[in-house]
Amino acid sequence: MTDALPVATGAFGDKPTLTFPAEPAPAELVVHVLERGTGDLVEAGQDIEVNYLGQVWGGAIFDSSYDRGESISFPIGVGMVIAGWDDGLVGQPIGSRLLLSIPSHLGYGDRGVPAAGIRGGDTLVFVVDVLGAS
Repeated sequence: MTDALPVATGAFGDKPTLTFPAEPAPAELVVHVLERGTGDLVEAGQDIEVNYLGQVWGGAIFDSSYDRGESISFPIGVGMVIAGWDDGLVGQPIGSRLLLSIPSHLGYGDRGVPAAGIRGGDTLVFVVDVLGAS
């Protein structure tokens, strides 16, 4: 059985919108390639540059670099971000657009981030454009 995933609109570089299925969120990390890049593969320990939209499964958007008008950069694969990002982005080609469904145990767990509207146990969905890595 295949887990039902949200449908993301837009092409690489465009702010996406997500439409959620009626089915519950997958129990484990799912990385769905929306657009495969042709660049080098992202390696653990690199600084990665991305644009992203983050939304609670079936709920509200909690963060979007598209809305801020600037990408972000951070170390990947070394525990500086949630485990779902480390696990889902390492090994992906630069230039890819990915949809990540991240269960709470690879996100913010039982504590959530109430100030951002993320409750404990929430599954997070991100659309991520991988812009570069160095």
